[in-house]
Amino acid sequence: MELTVDYGDGIDSWKEVTLIYNAALRQVETKMEILNDEFQHVHQYNPIEHIKSRIKTPESIVKKLKRNGYESTIENMVKYVNDIAGIRIICSFTSDIYRIADMISEQRDIKVIGVKDYITYPKASGYKSYHMIVTVPVYLSDRIVDTKVEIQIRTVAMDFWASLEHKIHYKFEGDAPEHIRSELVECARMVSDLDARMLSLNEEILTISRAREEEKKTV
Repeated sequence: MELTVDYGDGIDSWKEVTLIYNAALRQVETKMEILNDEFQHVHQYNPIEHIKSRIKTPESIVKKLKRNGYESTIENMVKYVNDIAGIRIICSFTSDIYRIADMISEQRDIKVIGVKDYITYPKASGYKSYHMIVTVPVYLSDRIVDTKVEIQIRTVAMDFWASLEHKIHYKFEGDAPEHIRSELVECARMVSDLDARMLSLNEEILTISRAREEEKKTV
């Protein structure tokens, strides 16, 4: 593995790359925690269960560049690899996914540059998640670097399926037997059904709770 230096976008070393992308991750993660706290304060409800973050490894970046026909340079990495910095937001219900996406889009210093809605349009494998590519400004001592972060938003059930599917995919190096792929698709349908039933159950509970609160006010 080798990443050569090409002085692109003012970023000229792997150490500086990790510094800038880690700073971008911290900014987005902090924003999400603040929004979650505010949502709890206003609505007495936390849409975000937990947040995971990671920086893509140099080996993985190089593989992605080569797969897409680019030389392994810092400039190409910054320009063409959108998921060097990644944040995964895990929520309880499918309705939370779009609520969180809207909250992210409304942040003034976050610019959404791409969206892939695998909730409405799942992958053939059964994979479901909501992906956003955003840029956030990282303020250094001598300049501001607009830095890309990939945000994935999914339910606990979707994350469970995706984690296991990834492990199986890795074991078979992307060439799993047909019956295993079919079983994974069927499991994805079960996960989707579970999400729908849990959302329906939650909405019924909220309706009953509101009705009881109204009854208390009239007593």
